[in-house]
Amino acid sequence: MYTTTQPDPVRLEIFKNLYQFIAEQMGIVLQNTATSVNIKERLDFSCAIFDSSGLLVANAPHIPVHLGSMSESVRSLINDQGDTLKPGNVYLSNNPYNGGTHLPDVTAITPVFMKSEENTTPLTPIFYVASRGHQADIGGITPGSMPPHSTTVEEEGIIFDNFLLVEEGNFREPAVRQHLSNHTYPARNPEQNIADLKAQIAANERGVQELRKMALQYGLETVQSYMKFVQANAEESVRKAINLLKDGSFVYEMDNGAIIQVKVTIHQESRSATIDFTGTSRQLNSNFNAPKAVTQAAVLYVFRTLVDDHIPLNAGCLNPLEIIIPVGCMLNPIYPAAVVAGNVETSQTIVDALYGALGVMAASQGTMNNFTFGNEQYQYYETICGGSGAGINFDGTDGVHSHMTNSRLTDPEVLETRYPVLLESFSLRPDSGGKGKYSGGNGVVRRIRFLEPMTANILSGHRVVPPFGLNGGEAGIVGRNWIQRQNGIEENLDSTATVEMKPGDVFVIETPGGGGFGHTILDFRFCEKLRAGVPPVEQTFQDRF
Repeated sequence: MYTTTQPDPVRLEIFKNLYQFIAEQMGIVLQNTATSVNIKERLDFSCAIFDSSGLLVANAPHIPVHLGSMSESVRSLINDQGDTLKPGNVYLSNNPYNGGTHLPDVTAITPVFMKSEENTTPLTPIFYVASRGHQADIGGITPGSMPPHSTTVEEEGIIFDNFLLVEEGNFREPAVRQHLSNHTYPARNPEQNIADLKAQIAANERGVQELRKMALQYGLETVQSYMKFVQANAEESVRKAINLLKDGSFVYEMDNGAIIQVKVTIHQESRSATIDFTGTSRQLNSNFNAPKAVTQAAVLYVFRTLVDDHIPLNAGCLNPLEIIIPVGCMLNPIYPAAVVAGNVETSQTIVDALYGALGVMAASQGTMNNFTFGNEQYQYYETICGGSGAGINFDGTDGVHSHMTNSRLTDPEVLETRYPVLLESFSLRPDSGGKGKYSGGNGVVRRIRFLEPMTANILSGHRVVPPFGLNGGEAGIVGRNWIQRQNGIEENLDSTATVEMKPGDVFVIETPGGGGFGHTILDFRFCEKLRAGVPPVEQTFQDRF
C-alpha cells in the first residue's frame, strides 16, 4: 500500500488519467448498448465518477451541462437515502429541483461498495458512478418532451426523484413501467425508455467494476487520497487562471425580453472570484428558467475553459468560486416552474454573459436550436450547430456545437432510415458570423422534409437579439425558423413554436453566427483618418452603415 500526504507528480498524472479512463469506458458501454438515436448516434449522454461525498472527481469529455450538474443529483441521493443505500442498488433521478437539468436528462446513480476483509457486512459507499442520458421521450405535452410553450414542469414529462431502479441486482421493470404510465402526460415509448435505462445500468456497472479493480491494485486508501489530490490540483489550476482576470459585469438580453445580469469580482489576495447574478430577471412564466444546478454547471464550465492545464473538470474547480444566485430568479427557480429550455437555451446565454463580463470571448450562437418531431409512434430530438464566437486571438468556428452542448447530429442515413423524413440539405450559412479583427463562425441551414404527418417543435434563441460582438467586433446574424409548405407558401416562426407538418412540408432552420472580436483593420484606418480630420473615403466601410 502506498499512501502520502503529498501527491507524487507522476502518480497524480497517472490517477488523473485512470479516473477519466473509467468514465470513458462507461461511455463506450452506454453507446454500444443503447438503442435510441439520441444516445447511440447523437451521443447525448455523460458519465462520471464521484467520491464518497458525491463530489465530482472525473468525467469523460461528454456534455458540459450534464457534467457540471450531476454532482447535485448524487448528493441529493446521499442526503435523501444515505442510510438505506445497499450493494446492487441503482437509483434514477431527473428532478430539476434536486440536481437535475430538465426531465429528458435522466440520471442513473450506482453506489460503489467494497466489503472489508474482517467483516462481510457492507460498509457505506466508497464511491459513486453515474450516467445521464437524454431520453427521446419522457412524456409531457409534446412528442420528444421538449415542449416550446410549457408553463409548469408537469407539462414537460415525468419526474423520477431518487427512484429505486434496481434493487439488490434486480431490475424493477414493473415499477418503472407503472411510473412511466401513471401521469397526466405519460411516456409515449416505454420500451425505448427501458432499453436505454438498461444501457445506463450496464455503463454504471462497468464503472463499478473498474473502480473496484483500481482499489484492489493500488489500495483503497491510495485511490481515495488521489481523488482528493486530483480535486486539489484542479482547484489550484483554477486559482492560477483567476489570478490573471479582472473584474467585469455584463447584461445579456434574451429574445423573450428576460435579462441575465452578472458581476464578476476577482479577489487577488485569495485568488478567488465572486460571481453574482443579482439583477437577473425573476422566474419566468415560460420554460426558460434554468435550475440552480444548470447555472452552477455553466459557471464551472467557463472557469474550467480558462485553465490551460490538462485537468479533469471536477468539484475542485468550484472551490475558488462564490456563486450568488437569488432564489426565485430565472437562474434559481422555485417548483413547479417549467425548465426545459433553461437547460438547453439559458445555459448557453449564462456562458456567453460570463465570457462577456470577463472580456475574453464574443457570444457564440447562444442556442442549441432544439428541434423535435414525432407522434405516438416516432419521437426524435436533435440540437443543431451554429457559429462560435471569436476571441482575443482567434476566429470563431463554423457549424459547431458550442459550450454547454457537445452532442453531434444524427448521420443522414440513420435519420432517414429510422424516421419518415428526408434531409433535403444541410449547409453552412455564409456571412452569418460577425466581422472583426477576428470573425465569428458561420451558422448552418438545415432543411428537413416530412414524409408523414407529425408534430414538430422548435425551441431556440437569438432569432431576435443577435449574438454580441466584443471590443468593436460586429454581432453575429440572428437565426431564422420557417416552413415551406408543399404548396409553396412560406410560414415564418418565432424562436419557439409548435406546428403540424404534413407530407411534403419542409422545416427550415437557419442557425445564428457567432460574434466578432476586435475592430477590423479598416475600422482602425477609418478612425485614424477621422482623428486627423481627413474625410472618410473608404466607400465599403461607409456602405456597411
